[in-house]
Amino acid sequence: MEEHCQSKKVVGIKQVKKALREGRALEVILADDADPALIEPLEEACREAGVPTKHTASMKELGRACSIAVGAACAAYVR
Repeated sequence: MEEHCQSKKVVGIKQVKKALREGRALEVILADDADPALIEPLEEACREAGVPTKHTASMKELGRACSIAVGAACAAYVR
């Protein structure tokens, strides 16, 4: 995640889906401990859009990396 630390990002399922729809997502980060019912459709949307995905161990870790006080199921670096 460090390679994009200066990049703009969005956090959360709704914001990541919106960024994918608008073609702004550069890369999506998914938390391995997030609900599969939420993450699997998002991962499929990334494949269809040709956007690379990475995984992180936990929602807590991803939330901390995104500078928020709670866990995050996903985040995306955007243009």
